[in-house]
Amino acid sequence: MSRKWVYLFHEGSAKQKSLLGGKGANLAEMTNVGLPVPHGFTITTEACNQYYQDGKVISDEIIEQMKESLKGLEENTGKQFGNPDNPLLVSVRSGAVFSMPGMMDTVLNLGLNDETVAGLAKLTNNPRFAYDSYRRFIQMFGDVVMGVEHYHFEKIIQAKKAQCGVKSDPELTAEDWQDVIMKFKAVIFQQTQMAFSESPIEQLLQAVTAVFRSWHNHRAKIYRNIHKIPDHLGTAVNVQLMVFGNMGDDCGTGVAFTRNPSTGENYLYGEFLLNAQGEDVVAGVRTPEPIAQLAEKMPGVFEQFQQIAQKLELHYLDMQDIEFTVERGTLYILQTRNGKRTADAAVKIAVDMVGESLINKEEAILRIDPDQLDQLLHPRLDPGAELEVVTKGLPASPGAASGEIVFHADDAEKLASKGKAVILVRPETTPEDIHGILAAKGILTSRGGMTSHAAVVARGMGKACICGCEQLKIDLRSKEVKVGGHVFHEGDLITIDGSTGRVIQGKVPLIDPVLSPEFTELLSWADEIRRMKVRANADNPEDSRKAREFGAEGIGLCRTEHMFMELNRIPIVQKMILAETDDERNEALASLLPMQREDFVGILEAMDGMPVNIRLLDPPLHEFLPNLEELMVELTKLQMTPDADRLEMIRKEALIRKVRSLQEFNPMLGHRGCRLGLIYPEIYAMQTQAIFEAAVHCLQRSIPVEIEIMIPLVGHVKELTEMRRLVEQIGSEIEKSTGLKIPYTVGTMIEVPRAALTADQIAEEADFFSFGTNDLTQTTFGFSRDDAEGKFLHAYVDNKILPENPFVSIDLDGVGKLIEMGVSLGRGKKSDLKTGICGEHGGEKRSIEFCHKIGLDYVSCSPFRVPLARLSAAQAVIKQENR
Repeated sequence: MSRKWVYLFHEGSAKQKSLLGGKGANLAEMTNVGLPVPHGFTITTEACNQYYQDGKVISDEIIEQMKESLKGLEENTGKQFGNPDNPLLVSVRSGAVFSMPGMMDTVLNLGLNDETVAGLAKLTNNPRFAYDSYRRFIQMFGDVVMGVEHYHFEKIIQAKKAQCGVKSDPELTAEDWQDVIMKFKAVIFQQTQMAFSESPIEQLLQAVTAVFRSWHNHRAKIYRNIHKIPDHLGTAVNVQLMVFGNMGDDCGTGVAFTRNPSTGENYLYGEFLLNAQGEDVVAGVRTPEPIAQLAEKMPGVFEQFQQIAQKLELHYLDMQDIEFTVERGTLYILQTRNGKRTADAAVKIAVDMVGESLINKEEAILRIDPDQLDQLLHPRLDPGAELEVVTKGLPASPGAASGEIVFHADDAEKLASKGKAVILVRPETTPEDIHGILAAKGILTSRGGMTSHAAVVARGMGKACICGCEQLKIDLRSKEVKVGGHVFHEGDLITIDGSTGRVIQGKVPLIDPVLSPEFTELLSWADEIRRMKVRANADNPEDSRKAREFGAEGIGLCRTEHMFMELNRIPIVQKMILAETDDERNEALASLLPMQREDFVGILEAMDGMPVNIRLLDPPLHEFLPNLEELMVELTKLQMTPDADRLEMIRKEALIRKVRSLQEFNPMLGHRGCRLGLIYPEIYAMQTQAIFEAAVHCLQRSIPVEIEIMIPLVGHVKELTEMRRLVEQIGSEIEKSTGLKIPYTVGTMIEVPRAALTADQIAEEADFFSFGTNDLTQTTFGFSRDDAEGKFLHAYVDNKILPENPFVSIDLDGVGKLIEMGVSLGRGKKSDLKTGICGEHGGEKRSIEFCHKIGLDYVSCSPFRVPLARLSAAQAVIKQENR
C-alpha cells in the first residue's frame, strides 16, 4: 500500500501537527468542527522531506495524489481548475510544524491565466477586480517561483500610477492592470528567459516546489537557528480555495487575536482592510483599521467573527491568531494558530487562564518560554527625562530603545557586530530583513500595522518596534528620513518607545521596568514546584540587592577580582604585583584589606543570611597591569623627548620588565587561580581575612551570614588541601580573637577536566563543588572562548558541526558528562556534598533542565536572569513528571 502524501482538510486532525504542519492541522480541525473554512488539501511534511531525498524532485506518486485531491476540491466547490467559465483559484501556502511567520513562501490567486481571468471578470461582473487579482498572482509567482526580484514589478506599477496621475493601486482601472500584466510577463521573460506558464496544473506544481524549496532559504534558516527549530522537520503545503476580500466594499480581509498580544488583556484585538487581499494587511502595503470598526462597517460579520473567535480559544485553550476574509458579506476563516505574544502578554494570559479555570498552574508555567522573560526586564523611558517627540506611530512591540539610525539590514548587522546600538528604519520590513531586526535594538517603519511582519517578528524577539508611522518620509537611497521639520541622517541618534509609539530625537535615559502582579504570581507558582535553588552571580552590594529583588536565594559566585578593578584600587594592586620584596607586597595588601572587607560587608548585609559563595582571586596578575604595547609607545615618546623625566623613564622601564616577566603563552591555562594562591599565599590570606572580618562585623550587629569560600581552578586534591589549610588557619585565629563562631564552608570550582575525573579525591577536602561551566567548556573543547566565538564557532553552528554554541547551552555529550561524573564521584565520597553551577549556563533553560536531571542543588546566573532560571527550574520538574 502506498504512503498517503496528501490529505483533504476533512481527512486530517489537530493531532497530526507533525505530519500536516501547524497550519494544516488547524485547518483540518476547524473544518471538522464546522467552521466556515474554504475547502482545500495539505501536502505533508513527509512529502517535503521526500522531495529533498529525491534530489529536489516531486515524485510521480505525490503528483498523482495532488491531482486526486484537486478533483476532490473541484467536487466540493463546484469549480474547475483551468475552466474559463467557472475557474477554481487556490492559494498555496507553507505550513511548518512550528509557526514561522513570513519565513517561507506563499502564492495567491493561482489558476489564473489569460482565459480564466476573462471568465472571472464575467462571473463577478468586475473586470477591475479580475485583472487586479491576475497581476497580483503574476507578481507573486514571478517573485516566489521564478526568482524575479520584487522591485521589478513595483517599478512597473509605480510608473503606471505616475502615468495615470493616481496615488493608490485601487485607482487603477482594469485596462491599466491589463497593460501592467503584459509588462509583468515581459519582465519575467527578460529576467529568466522563460515564459510565464499559462497551465494551472503546471503553475501548481511549480508553486508547491517553490514552497518546499523555501524551507531552506536564508531567512528560514536564520529563523530556525534563532528559535531552535530542527532542520529535519520540513514544511507542509496547504492548497486552499481562494476567497476574495477585494471584490468591493462588501468584502475585506483581516487578522485578529482573541486577546491583546502586547498586553494580554482579554478583548478582541486586530485589524482589517475593506476591499483588500490578505497580503495587503501582513505586508504593510496599506495601513489597516482596528477590528472594532468592523462592527460599524459589517455588524453581522463582526458578531459572527466574535463568536467564532471565542469558540476557537475555548477549543485550543490558548490565545488564537486568526486570519479571515469576507467575500461579498460571507465570512471565511483562513487560519488559526496559537498567537505570538510579548512576554508581558504571555504571563498575563497564562495567569488569567488559570483564574478562568481554562488551564492549571503547571500548564501556565509551561506556557511561558523562559527566554521571553528577558523582555520583561527591558528598559523603559525615564519618566523624568525631557522628550523631543518628533512623531508617533503604532505601538507594535513594547519596550524602549536608543541607537543610531540605519536603513538597511546588512548595515544594522555590521554596526551591531562592532558594538553599536542601532535602530533599523524602513518603509516596511520583509522576511529578508530578519538578520537586521535581530541585530537592531529597535525597529521603526513608516507603513504596516500591528500585525505586519515587523510587528510580529519584533514581538517574538522582544524588540521595541513602532509601525505605521506614516509621517516618516524615508529615502533609502540618500539614507535620510524626514518628519515634520526634522531631517535625520544615517548615524543620527533617535529613541523609540514601542509601548506608546513615540519617536524621539536623540538618546533618552532608560530605566528598568516594574514587574507585573501576574509575573510575581507566576513565579510564586514556579517556586512552589521547583526543587533546585536559584542564586545570582554578584560582585557588589548593588547587584546583590538587585538579585534579591528578582528572587535569588543567595550568591553563587562573587568574583573578588572585579573588586580590584576600580580606579582607586588599581594603583595599589599594581604596587602589590610590582613589589620586589615580601614587605612591599604585604604593605600593598594591607592597603587593600579594608577595601575588600568593606565590599564583603556590603554584600553580606544585602544577602542577610543567605549563602554567599566568594571565589578567591582567579585571573593571572598581568590582567591588572597596563598593556605592553601601550607602555612601549609611552616609553618611546619619553625617550624622544629631550627634557623627559628620567625617573619616569626608569619607572616605565621597570614596569615593562615586570609585564614581560608576567606574560604567558596561554594565560587561560597559566599562573592563575589556586596556582597563584600557592605561590603567593599572602594574597589569598588577605582576602580570607577580609571575608572573616566582614563576617564578624555583621555578626556583631546581629546580621546572619552564611559564607562559602571557593578555591578556583583546582585540578589536584593537594592544591585544595593546601588552600583549605590556609583558610582554616585564618578563620581559627579570627574566631579565637573575637570569640565568635563564623559559619563558613570551603569548596572548589570544578573547571578543568581533571577535577571532574578525580572528584572523589577532591571531595575529601571540599564541602561543595561549584561547576565553572565557562572554563570547563574551554578546557574540555580546547577552545579559547574569545578566539572561538570571534573566528570559527558561529560557522561551526551554522554548518551543524555543533548543534549550538557550547558557551550558551551546555554541551551535554562532553561537558555535561564531566559534570555528571563529578557529581556522582563527589557524592559517592561525601553524600551531603553541595553542588551547583555558576557559569552563565545557569541562566539558560536547556542547561537548567540538565542540572535538575543530574540532581544539582542550585544554579547561579546574572541577576537579570534569575526569573528565567526560577521558571526553567520549575519547568524541568513538570517535564520530568510528565515523561
